[in-house]
Amino acid sequence: MNKVLLILSFLCIANVAFAQEAGDEVIYTDNNNTSTVNSTSDSTTTVRSPPPSAISPSINSSNSDLCTVGVSGAVQTQILGVSAGKTVRDMNCEKLKNAKVLYDMGMKVAAVSVMCQDERVFNAMMDAGTPCPFDGKIGAEAKAAWTANKELQPDKDTGSLNPLKDLDEDEKSTLLGSGFVGGLLLLLLL
Repeated sequence: MNKVLLILSFLCIANVAFAQEAGDEVIYTDNNNTSTVNSTSDSTTTVRSPPPSAISPSINSSNSDLCTVGVSGAVQTQILGVSAGKTVRDMNCEKLKNAKVLYDMGMKVAAVSVMCQDERVFNAMMDAGTPCPFDGKIGAEAKAAWTANKELQPDKDTGSLNPLKDLDEDEKSTLLGSGFVGGLLLLLLL
């Protein structure tokens, strides 16, 4: 117990702090910093042309009674921009609308005849035993006439009665325009 008291008294004496008297010297630090920064900046931005943009035309075919589809596109490089648009006729849609109008007017044989211009419909009618009309003939007479005149049947070889397989002038001009745009793009890559 004496040891514990001795240690406690030693700790108490060691922690006593003495204040300095007024006459003692005080530590004084004097620090003066002077900074001068001069900065001059001169910048100029010159925009010589607006950013390139080729915007495709919007082609509306919102009327559901039209058999056309709008197609447009644009290509832009740093030098040249091209945009184009057009409407494309949907021949199958026209055929269906024509057949419906003929049927609604009571001309059922003519409506079937319009539909038979498609080789799929023609083959389906022959397979079903109800051949397509031929020169006003229907039934067995029409089947005999179609058998005798195979060159007039719509098929893959001739396509003579199927406007979907024949290229019209509109499709030819589309192919020509596509080739022209493709050629321009190739020239831009050089």
